[in-house]
Formats: sequence, structure tokens, C-alpha cells
Amino acid sequence: MYYTSTYKSPVGELTLACDEKENIVGLWLKGQKYFLDTVGSEVIENNECRIFKTAKKWLGRYFAGEKPEISELPLAPIGNTFRQRVWQILCKIPYGEVWTYGDIAKIIAKERGKKTMSAQAVGGAVGHNPISIIIPCHRVVGASGNLTGYAGGIKTKIALLEHEGVNMENLFIPKHSTAP
Repeated sequence: MYYTSTYKSPVGELTLACDEKENIVGLWLKGQKYFLDTVGSEVIENNECRIFKTAKKWLGRYFAGEKPEISELPLAPIGNTFRQRVWQILCKIPYGEVWTYGDIAKIIAKERGKKTMSAQAVGGAVGHNPISIIIPCHRVVGASGNLTGYAGGIKTKIALLEHEGVNMENLFIPKHSTAP
């Protein structure tokens, strides 16, 4: 069983989800691609979960311009081993910085003792991140600086990056974007 609660943020309504142990398993923007995908339909709204109160305070601090640590929240994203590893790497991207899908692919390739790893495979894992904003998938861009592939929408990705003070000078929306 999973529980949900909503939070009104500067980028729109967010839905938080936790498991019975009060670990955060999801955070989605309203209308986001893969909304509630990892928890299915077995959800009950419950605004009394302590973790939701903690997570909402964390989000409030984040949107107020503070830099709360990801480690302050008990996260338990649901996904296979590869996705889990990609999401762990996302948590290492510093506030206000961007990494490329290729950067993450190189880390995984090195860990696996391989010469290369598919940046597209990494992109698939990044795109299926079930804990948006907290696990900062918005900080991942294409190799040439393109802002493609954000499940919460390209405008939201830009808003989050600008909020964090990312230098947007070399970032752009590709003409044939896959992001809404």
C-alpha cells in the first residue's frame, strides 16, 4: 500500500507518495509523464504521514532558495538495479550545476569495467525517475547543452534550473524536442 499527499509549489501541484514505512517512493508534477507509474493504483491519500510533513518542509526550503540535502529524506525509488544506480548518481549532481547523460554513462561504464555505456540507456533511467525535484533529474542535459527529455515538461525544467542559478547561456531547447 502507498500513500499520497499533494503540495502546491511554484512549478505547479506536486504529488508525493510514500510506502508503509514512510519512505518517499514518488514525487510527480501534475500531468507528468509516468505519473504514479511505479506505485500503480494502490494509493490512498493520507496527509497525516510524518514523512509528508518533513518532505513539504524540505520542498518549502528548496523553493525558498535554500539548498537542503537530499540525504535529509528517506528515499526508496522503485526501479531495477540499473535505474537505481542512475538515480543514485543523480543525487550527486551539485545544486546549481548540470551534468550530461554522457557524463553519467561514463561513470557507469567505468564502474562496470566497460569502455562505453549508452547515454540513451541512461536517458531512459533519468526519464523514469519517480522522485522528481528531490532526485534532481532536471539537472541532466544533452551533450551539446540541449534541454530535452524532462518528464515534467521543458518549461518546468528551465524554471528549476533558473531557480538554482544555473548559467543558461549555453543551454537550449532543440528544434525537435522530445520534452513537452
